[in-house]
Amino acid sequence: MIVSNVSLSGCAGVNSALCAAAGEGHLGAGSYRINLSPTGNLVVAVCLGFIGTFGLVNNLVVLVLFCRYKMLRSPINLLLINISISDLLVCVLGTPFSFAASTQGRWLIGEGGCVWYGFANSLFGIVSLISLAVLSYERYSTMVAPTEADSSNYCKVSLGITLSWVYSLIWTVPPLFGWSHYGPEGPGTTCSVDWKAKTANSISYIICLFIFCLIVPFLVIVFCYGKLLCAIRQVSGINASTSRKREQRVLFMVVVMVICYLLCWLPYGIMALLATFGPPGLVTPVASIIPSVLAKLSTVINPVIYVFMNKQFYRCFQALLRCEAPRRGSSIKSSSKVATKAMRGVAATSPRRTNDFLYMVASLGHPATAMPQLNPSAEQTLNITKGPSDETIQPVVVSLVAHFDG
Repeated sequence: MIVSNVSLSGCAGVNSALCAAAGEGHLGAGSYRINLSPTGNLVVAVCLGFIGTFGLVNNLVVLVLFCRYKMLRSPINLLLINISISDLLVCVLGTPFSFAASTQGRWLIGEGGCVWYGFANSLFGIVSLISLAVLSYERYSTMVAPTEADSSNYCKVSLGITLSWVYSLIWTVPPLFGWSHYGPEGPGTTCSVDWKAKTANSISYIICLFIFCLIVPFLVIVFCYGKLLCAIRQVSGINASTSRKREQRVLFMVVVMVICYLLCWLPYGIMALLATFGPPGLVTPVASIIPSVLAKLSTVINPVIYVFMNKQFYRCFQALLRCEAPRRGSSIKSSSKVATKAMRGVAATSPRRTNDFLYMVASLGHPATAMPQLNPSAEQTLNITKGPSDETIQPVVVSLVAHFDG
């Protein structure tokens, strides 16, 4: 069982209340510390060791796959790589220090190291959260505006990646210049924003951080995936049973994404608010370390959900293990401009064909042979749009499809 205990270091002969007051400040020699028991530190160290190891391996595999296989180098996959890079940086520049501190039961690299650790981990964590929101918006916008799907257009995604880093810097730099500050967290083996400070300066920062870096990304994710699900459910497909299966599959993935987001980040946000607005001592060392560990768990979960559940990445992963060429699927290709215009012509013809088009958009990357074929009248519309010389039309799935499940 994890039991907290209090250690007084350098406080001999001094009133314990003064020591406790000193403990509210920055790390320093002879400060008051609230530590976990040796068993508690061991449990935390094992958890952090697991998270650091598997997070490092998972995200490195993602980067290796992206670098090795050209078919993965699409704009939306670049967003997945941005998430993996931010998670990888947490595993390399953050987790090892908290792991070492847990094995020793105290912070090891001083006050400057604590400030650096708090800043770096906050920066990379917020980049990951904002990237997840940008990813959900990209999938949603691809669904509602299929004419914009272009596998060679990196401008929009590059803007989203830049936004995620700039936005994160906007919210993580202020504590370095006096709007709140970074300091020891929980039992003193990790560092973050000082949640326990009761000043108006710190409270205002924490409220803004909670709203703009946790609630807003979550609302964007729920809205975009909710709209995407609604679009799929509106499809009165030609093959109703296939449509239901695909709808259930997308629903399952969306639910998993949202639950994992809440599992990793909501406890941390709640803990921060309780520490900020609750009475002193409300958040115990044990209660504070668990949300911190869960937040780091996202570095392991993100690659599994967003990459290895993606069929396109998974095919390449299997090929990497077998040292062979990846099995190609029709969903790897994105829509061309000609096909997009053709489908727009079909969608404008009648409500029935609009549903046929939406069905193909929502088909989540299944081979073209398994997709519903348009009726003869629709084919005539396509021939007129594309040109009289074309005899057959192969419907092509927009880029959204390739990146929901490959």
